[in-house]
Amino acid sequence: MSMRVLIIEDEPLAAARLEELVKQCDPSMTVAGKCDSVKESVRWLSSNSQPDLIFLDVQLGDGLSFEIFDRVAVDCPVIFTTAYDAYAIDAFRLNSISYLLKPIKKDELETAINKYRASPYFSGGSLEGRQQQVAFDMVRQILTSQYKKRFMVKTGQHIRSIATDELLCFYSMEKATYAMVQGGRTVLLDYTLEQLEELLDPERFFRISRKYIVSVDAIDDIITYSGSRLKLRIRNCPDDDVFVSRERVQQFKEWLNR
Repeated sequence: MSMRVLIIEDEPLAAARLEELVKQCDPSMTVAGKCDSVKESVRWLSSNSQPDLIFLDVQLGDGLSFEIFDRVAVDCPVIFTTAYDAYAIDAFRLNSISYLLKPIKKDELETAINKYRASPYFSGGSLEGRQQQVAFDMVRQILTSQYKKRFMVKTGQHIRSIATDELLCFYSMEKATYAMVQGGRTVLLDYTLEQLEELLDPERFFRISRKYIVSVDAIDDIITYSGSRLKLRIRNCPDDDVFVSRERVQQFKEWLNR
């Protein structure tokens, strides 16, 4: 049975290679379209019948591909193709059949396609059944993944690697994200706090507010504050107003009491 697939990828060479691999793995698949941006993908999906399957890169030139799902209804399954494993949990929340890291290997692509053919998606199973299968598969993948152990940072003309164990906290300021290293020095990171939440080991790091993620090893003191809030003293941190937000206080206490 012939199947129509859509490739959403902003790198022309990667899109061409993926198209060739798809044809090699399953000649019955026809590439019905290729899009390189969120905007173009929304336009294509709005003006064409739904494909049977979408191969979807996460980071496109005009934003994250998850925005597509906010703008247009997508009823078909998705195989994510990306170099950024930080987005695995977001992929899990959508219609994902599989999650392939670049560079994509032919055997892994074949496995993903076979998984699609064996899934309730292909046989027309119920939405509830599809969601349960996707949830199981993606949670298993996420739980078996390793957390980030090092960060590459740029200081002037130099690039150095810093072990995650050396970092006391992460914070956002003026739309940028910084990490504080032992000793009080700060470094600029190319991540948002939301992305860092997925990369950091939750046994050691906790998002206490919209502004801060802290390491359990960096907390020197916890002070009860008005309105059931908690104030933290973070080692070497010059900010005297590091608070656990009210809605996170109970989770924070449970995290400390593990």
